[in-house]
Amino acid sequence: MPFKPLVTAGIESLLNTFLYRSSALKPARARLLGKVLRVELKGFSTSLVLVFSERQLDVLGEWEGEADCTVSTWASVLPKLRDRQQLAALIRSGELEVQGDIQVVQNLVALADLAEFDPAELLAPYTGDIAAEGISRSLLGGAAFFLHGIKRQQRYFAEAITEEWRLAPGALEVAWFAEETTAVARAADALTRRLEKLEVK
Repeated sequence: MPFKPLVTAGIESLLNTFLYRSSALKPARARLLGKVLRVELKGFSTSLVLVFSERQLDVLGEWEGEADCTVSTWASVLPKLRDRQQLAALIRSGELEVQGDIQVVQNLVALADLAEFDPAELLAPYTGDIAAEGISRSLLGGAAFFLHGIKRQQRYFAEAITEEWRLAPGALEVAWFAEETTAVARAADALTRRLEKLEVK
């Protein structure tokens, strides 16, 4: 069963917003001109086809022709493709399978890496520029606050384990234990040497 037109239209609108709005990305887009990329998502019976033209990217649920490149992966891996440094690692690990012209996916990843993700651009058509900017800042601020909260809880948990619950030794205790172990090992070696000398006599 192919992807519903509403889904492909939503993906198309999102990708065009970030990849085709900025004129600064034109040289990077030029490398994809006329290329066709098929994306097969594991767990879905059909694929998405990305057709790159000069003015826009078309996302199709069905395509009769040949694709320049076909990638097969899980939907959860797609966000990682915004970082071109991860591409080789994803291919090596098998998380991303590539058939055909690998340069197509390399150029797309490079383009996505250059594009800036700005939620305000998505919201502006619906709320107006000023409201979109305010909502965007609130969302980003909320995300930063949430991440800060997680880090604070991790720090608290680590301190609770070592200081309050005494489940894990502190750094000084580990150092002391290492020194004591070394001293015991030295004493055992010395005792062994003395016993060997007594046996010789």
